[in-house]
Amino acid sequence: MTTGMGGSVTGSMGGSLASASASASAAASDAAACVSRSYEVRQLAARAARCADQADAVLSQLARLELQTWQSPAGRAYRITLSLHAASLRRGRNTLQDAVAVVLRHAQNVVLSSGRPGF
Repeated sequence: MTTGMGGSVTGSMGGSLASASASASAAASDAAACVSRSYEVRQLAARAARCADQADAVLSQLARLELQTWQSPAGRAYRITLSLHAASLRRGRNTLQDAVAVVLRHAQNVVLSSGRPGF
């Protein structure tokens, strides 16, 4: 180890300190990026949950329409069509709810991969 101009320390020890500092800085930067990504993933889960809630609202409106008494053949066909669409929308809503759970788990895994405790 030698002392250079201005009293700065050069040599193997000074280089390893700079390297450790850069490594710690990179790790902190990576952790911050993981937390930011986790936040974005949680936002995605919240948007999917809102979509599932909107599907629930539409399903309740369809249920009201299905309960109306349609006596004509066209009215019965309309009611059957409504129930087919409601069944399809129910499956879509269930899939969205499953996706919300998976996306939230992924957000937690992103945070855990940064070495920080989950939210």
